[in-house]
Amino acid sequence: MNDIVIKTQGLTKYFDDYCAVNDLDLAIKRGSIYGFLGPNGCGKSTTMRLLTGLLTPSAGEVKVLGYDLPNQAEALRLKIGYMTQKFSLYDNLSVLENLQFVAQIYGLSRGQRRERLSQLLAMYHLEDKQHVRAGSLSGGQKQRLALAAATLHEPPLLLLDEPTSAVDPENRREFWERLFDLSDSGTTILVSTHYMDEAERCHGLAIMELGKKRADGSPAQLMEQLKATVFQLTGAGLRQVGKQLADLAPVISTAQIGNTLRVLLTPGLPDAKAWLHQQVAHINIEQVKPNLEDVFVASTGVGYAKSIQN
Repeated sequence: MNDIVIKTQGLTKYFDDYCAVNDLDLAIKRGSIYGFLGPNGCGKSTTMRLLTGLLTPSAGEVKVLGYDLPNQAEALRLKIGYMTQKFSLYDNLSVLENLQFVAQIYGLSRGQRRERLSQLLAMYHLEDKQHVRAGSLSGGQKQRLALAAATLHEPPLLLLDEPTSAVDPENRREFWERLFDLSDSGTTILVSTHYMDEAERCHGLAIMELGKKRADGSPAQLMEQLKATVFQLTGAGLRQVGKQLADLAPVISTAQIGNTLRVLLTPGLPDAKAWLHQQVAHINIEQVKPNLEDVFVASTGVGYAKSIQN
């Protein structure tokens, strides 16, 4: 059995003269949780829609669950679950009525509907809310309802477009526990996110910017392969130190985190720590291991431009 359930080569999408997705190659394994990390406008949502068949590529090849897109998009839709950024179920229907409606769309028999809806209401802690209108639910409850609807037909592939953007940290953690349950059962999950802690939970990750994939791998691999040296600075006047260092050529980025200043330097300096001491002699300097935010900064924007120049 082929372990690659999503394969793209040169996937590209233009909207008039604007390139939303640019020459994207993906190979995503069965049962994995794969994330798209990037700022607004980087191509995450457009990529999701291309992989569901909702959009037609301008160029490139796409195969999802063995289906060639866009030609077999209609057949693919019965095999996937898709959860959009915005709550897309019916506010004026109850929780149970929404799930019954989705079950009918996917052609579940009356017996299948009864059994599956009972499972989902219990699994997502919605039994006491089943007769409440969806529009009256909290953000976390709406999120659980949307996930229940997306997985009602037990799809082998689940696509989640920034699914936790409107919920609190506790609900986000609970949501991710459900995703790992689904992954353990063999479901392949694609999720786009703005949150570093969520990106770190993924088995694989693509960092995207302006439609391009800037980095790809597991979070651990990306941190290990980072082409930058990371230092943590402590001492007085860190705000001024950060501004002083920010414009110097070897400095990819500076970021103040509490009482410390995190500094990323381009590789190749013969003695990076000594160079830093020359710039800010009164500051304590310690080299530290990269984290995923360091990878993101070095892979996008000014950080990316500086890192590829060296």
